[in-house]
Amino acid sequence: MTRRKISVAGCSVAITLMLAACGSDAKKEEAVAEAPPKNVIFFLGDGMGLTTMTAARIYSVGEEGALTMDTLPETAFVKTFSNDAQVTDSAPSMAAYMTGVKMNNEVISMSANTVAIDPGTDANGNKLVNKCGTGNGTPATTLLELAKAKGFAAGVVSTARVTHATPAATYSHICHRDLENDIAAALVPGGTGYNSALGTAGLDVVLGGGAQFFKPFKDGGKRSDGRDLLAELKAKSYTVANTATDFKAVDAAKTERLFGVFTSSHMSYDLDRDAAKEPSLADMTTKAMDVLAKNKKGYFLMVEGGRIDHALHETTAKKALQDTVAFDNAIKAAIDKAKLTDPTLANTLIVVTADHDHTLVLNGYAKRTGKTAAGNPGVLGVVKNYVTGAVEKDLDGAPYSIIGFGNGENRTQSSRAAMASLDETVTSANTYHQEAVIRTAAGNETHGGTDVFLGAIGKGSETFLGTIDNTKVFGLVKTAGGL
Repeated sequence: MTRRKISVAGCSVAITLMLAACGSDAKKEEAVAEAPPKNVIFFLGDGMGLTTMTAARIYSVGEEGALTMDTLPETAFVKTFSNDAQVTDSAPSMAAYMTGVKMNNEVISMSANTVAIDPGTDANGNKLVNKCGTGNGTPATTLLELAKAKGFAAGVVSTARVTHATPAATYSHICHRDLENDIAAALVPGGTGYNSALGTAGLDVVLGGGAQFFKPFKDGGKRSDGRDLLAELKAKSYTVANTATDFKAVDAAKTERLFGVFTSSHMSYDLDRDAAKEPSLADMTTKAMDVLAKNKKGYFLMVEGGRIDHALHETTAKKALQDTVAFDNAIKAAIDKAKLTDPTLANTLIVVTADHDHTLVLNGYAKRTGKTAAGNPGVLGVVKNYVTGAVEKDLDGAPYSIIGFGNGENRTQSSRAAMASLDETVTSANTYHQEAVIRTAAGNETHGGTDVFLGAIGKGSETFLGTIDNTKVFGLVKTAGGL
């Protein structure tokens, strides 16, 4: 009897010890479990105002359709004025998002007191000589730099030159956006002009156009200092891709740092892009995500649809709308890829916005057109009466297009009666310049000052709401991303 009691007691003690041991192991496993990576993808449609978004929606999917950016659950309006102008340029508007600081037009991620000083001309006739001077402002820390300081991976993707204003505002600091040689040098770890705030290893991914600012003048570039920055990047263990073939061959699983510049200047408009020579924005975005995702802490990725803006400056609406659709395709591809490892986006924040508006407008009481397709110009057509379907005429008796601009190069200098034969074969052409109210030099349609759209999904996205200043976006992204 006694022996049985002792046996039962012994078993009880043994079970207790075993449970305690199991509990201890569980706590140890819990303690060593890695926190999930925190990822931020910041999409910037350069110049993508609300009317451009609306026109791109009709162009792509019709009036009742929806682009991916239309489906983002959290939305806000963003004020875009700069420190010294009602209508901003891309440099201070992107810098406001990245730093939380209002700065003057032309300035790249510097303090508010920085004065933009035009570059001087170098020995080769290029305006690339830095005349910023000493004591002209101080650098303003960017979200990308904060990510690198936290040990995160970071990358920049653009269809513009990677040294252009929008991407430059994420990783460099300078008084004038046109100093693209200096901006390029900020990307080369250990080199003269390197931005040490990017850490000893530099950015993990850079993809876009702009090879000319990485090559010496003798090799067809614009560098007067003789440096070959692409060679320097290779020496720093970057995988360098110059063609679409190079890009496709990159194995993200085996690539620690990727640098790709596929064109001398900006990449092609999506309408003109040769897929055999240049990757799409969606392809660059998802490849960048694959490379960056190897960092277990997380990453910050900025993706710019840069050529929307350029087409709008040209007043070639079809190019602008197609580039907006390509930008939207990149957003969809990024969301789909992010959900493969983070199904509810509990640890991924995706923000989509624009840096400023343009002067594009939708004219008249046009009959619904549906999406643009073969045989249907859609929103690129002329205004037709929504009751009768007849072509509408202005007071000069001439048709007019649905899309127009507040200013631009194509303005009739007298009566529009001479345009009585204007039809949709003309207005829907790839290179048609829509008419403008105020005449400007070719390519010089201006930005607009209207608020822009912001959409967000995922971690912390519920904090983006109402009408907010562009500087406030910095703090919201910083908090949501744990930066």
